[in-house]
Amino acid sequence: MANAVNPVQIIGLKGSFTFSDAVDHFVSLGGDVVLLEPSMVCGKEHVLSAVMHAEKAFADGTNRAKNILTEIVLYAACERQISKALKKMKPREGSDGMVAVVLGIEGDLDLDTLGAERDDSLMDASLEKAEALGVTMFEGVSVEDAVLEQVATVDLLKA
Repeated sequence: MANAVNPVQIIGLKGSFTFSDAVDHFVSLGGDVVLLEPSMVCGKEHVLSAVMHAEKAFADGTNRAKNILTEIVLYAACERQISKALKKMKPREGSDGMVAVVLGIEGDLDLDTLGAERDDSLMDASLEKAEALGVTMFEGVSVEDAVLEQVATVDLLKA
């Protein structure tokens, strides 16, 4: 199962499309997608780490969710409860875009057809985002590193 979601593309999206439009678009291209609230994403590595931990959970049989997409959300949210994770990470109405974790599509994502524009700055890490995620900050530790550590602790929380 470890290669089940490769390739993975993680991008920021802006535009006048809806959550459903985005899901339908990526599925029509032959892939799957997890859409995340940008105010809860602290860098591309945060999301990539969530994908890797979710893959490992399925490979090891320690997954809590029934599918890899929900398991990714669980790790990205740094939560052990699926309902809390989904509530925290779902793009909000009126939000300034979405972060898309596109699974199973190599190359061009045909964003013009979706009416979307790529904006990876939506993923930029900040102290405010880390605090919104519930990440404990320590002096001398970067926001990005603190978030990666919190993603990794989900395995401990799941036990």
